[in-house]
Amino acid sequence: MTTTDEEKTVAAAFEKELLTIPFDKIAPLYLVTPQKRASIKFKQIAASIHEIGLVEPIVVARDPHNPDQFTLLDGHLRHEVLKDQGNTDARCLVSTDDEAFTYNKRINRLATIQEHKMILRALSLGVPEARLASALNINIRTLKQKRQLLDGICDEAAELLKDKQVALTGFQILKKMKPLRQIEAAQLMVAMNKYTINYARSLLAATPESLLVSAATPKQIRGISREQLDLMERESANLEREVRLVEDSYGVDHLDLVLARGYITKLMGSDRVTRYLSVHHDAFLSAFERISEIEAFAS
Repeated sequence: MTTTDEEKTVAAAFEKELLTIPFDKIAPLYLVTPQKRASIKFKQIAASIHEIGLVEPIVVARDPHNPDQFTLLDGHLRHEVLKDQGNTDARCLVSTDDEAFTYNKRINRLATIQEHKMILRALSLGVPEARLASALNINIRTLKQKRQLLDGICDEAAELLKDKQVALTGFQILKKMKPLRQIEAAQLMVAMNKYTINYARSLLAATPESLLVSAATPKQIRGISREQLDLMERESANLEREVRLVEDSYGVDHLDLVLARGYITKLMGSDRVTRYLSVHHDAFLSAFERISEIEAFAS
């Protein structure tokens, strides 16, 4: 059986050309609140657009009942900033899917290391530090910290965190560790899917002094005694061993669970099975129902 060229065609996610669309033809999905307007992110976007213009077009979808009207899928803050600056239209990317969730779940936001590389690239092209700081709505000192983000971070740890949203302070904490411990800490962050400053601080607190750089020793954490630090170090080492053991079998265990939940969900779709369980194995029925609900929620 052969596949025709028509069957091989994949539907395009966006229209080929950018369109300049008046704002009165674009309907936002939600209003930008005063709290959003006061946020750092909103101010950064406003500063960037004021300094260098709109870089990333806003994303819209055509109204299925009126192709000349559009729904705003992504870029509500950019849309609001442009209106504040007196613009009446904007260049838009037109999505062929009108679900904002479908669009947004496929977006990879700029990670900290990616931003660092973008800053280095801009500086190498001759962009003045003052203008770049203004576009990012940060001061020169913060710009220099972002530029020097990976100074003191080993390549292996940087590779592990290259697409993660780790705070600038998180990298500063990692720099207090020796390369081997940096790799271990990065692996734990990825395994636990936690990249917060507090988690980075807890990893630092649980790091033996032998794995800290000289500038970070002797280690002192406010409110924690030396005995408590020793206990945290031992518990951290145990946790790391357990995480590695789990990682070895995670893929197989996850596949088994998915298959088991799928099978149980299929069983629960049979009226005969549910009636039999309700009469002879009521405890199993309630347990299977809970598993089916978890499966439906996870999917």
